[in-house]
Amino acid sequence: MGTMGSCRGDAETRSNDNVAIADTLPQLVMQVQKCARLYTTEYRIHKIITHEDVVRLKGQMLRQDFNIALPLGERKIAIPMDAKLKAFIDFSTFSEQNIERDGNHITILLPDPQVTLTSSKINQKDIKEYVGLVRSHFTDKEMTLYEQQGRQSILQNIQMTDIVERSRQSAARILIPMLTQLGYQEQDITIAFRRDLNINKLINTNLEQKR
Repeated sequence: MGTMGSCRGDAETRSNDNVAIADTLPQLVMQVQKCARLYTTEYRIHKIITHEDVVRLKGQMLRQDFNIALPLGERKIAIPMDAKLKAFIDFSTFSEQNIERDGNHITILLPDPQVTLTSSKINQKDIKEYVGLVRSHFTDKEMTLYEQQGRQSILQNIQMTDIVERSRQSAARILIPMLTQLGYQEQDITIAFRRDLNINKLINTNLEQKR
């Protein structure tokens, strides 16, 4: 989870005078931009990837179609996978356009959070496999394909988690102390995101390097 250490500066506490607070906006923008890519939330996910197939004999006899599963032609596999999801906010383009002031009240409209799969790992020793006598074992190529499908399944089901909401909460916990250092009262601070977020558009489908 992101920490405040990378975002804090040595800002002096200011009074709540409107002019004094207005003067802090460039400093606020600079301090927030220092956060760069701020990782706010991390989820560790354990998933079992399963696959099953069977050799079938299909054809037609006496004008009747048939579709028969061949004896000993079945194979199954269960692959345990551990994955890590991280949510982050990219502050590199943060500017005064993200800030609204009404007297001493300040609203920070944060950039959209992003979610990425930073790592995935197959637990090789716990793979369960059944292969019928007339079938070959699963190949490395097939195993790689199933792992990719498992990663895609995790990403497609992100909307079933609260990772984006937790990202918002974490960002607020990081930014509010920064704003109070600049002279704002906590009750005068609002941290906001766009309301019409499309979670599917927040997902980075590329596997990042492990962090």
